[in-house]
Amino acid sequence: MEFRELEQVRPEEIEKRSFEIITQELGDKKLDPEQELVIKRVIHTTADFDYADQLVFSPHAVKLGIEALKEGIPVITDTNMGKAGINKKALERAGSSVHCFMADEDVAEDAKNRQTTRAHASMDKAARLSKECIFAIGNAPTALVHLHELIQEGIIKPRLIIGVPVGFVNVIQSKEMILSLSDVPYIVARGRKGGSNVAAAIVNAMLYQIS
Repeated sequence: MEFRELEQVRPEEIEKRSFEIITQELGDKKLDPEQELVIKRVIHTTADFDYADQLVFSPHAVKLGIEALKEGIPVITDTNMGKAGINKKALERAGSSVHCFMADEDVAEDAKNRQTTRAHASMDKAARLSKECIFAIGNAPTALVHLHELIQEGIIKPRLIIGVPVGFVNVIQSKEMILSLSDVPYIVARGRKGGSNVAAAIVNAMLYQIS
């Protein structure tokens, strides 16, 4: 059996080399300069070039997200995996923080009493934390659906919604609800693809642009 020849790359240069390969494989595809680093970071995380077409950005969503992070606006995730994937040193340098309420006892009790999901109940808790948050949703479409409800009711006004839940049940519908918003910035992965790793990658891509 023959093996492909290994590239000789120093450990500290692996990420740089990965981005060079991504740029090469994108070929002549033109990316919006404001969105480029986010798209490439998601491709780097997933090795899935479909995201070059499937990520949908509201006008200046990346710029607005970076500004919000620099103002210390908190990030809310719908999984502890998503929370763990966000670079804490970069977050601290930006003056922001990240929270996930999915495992909180009061969220579990609220979800049980109201016969809803923990993701739904965790969005209510986030709304009590701050009217202005960045939401990074990579797993639960019910979180996006309830966010849409809270926005329509005027309870919250997110500075940015990252809507990238993965799966089959109500995933596409929940994303389309966020795409229908006209006054809330969003970054959405259209279709079934996504995940907590994608949500974290988008946040990190914005954080890495803050000096």
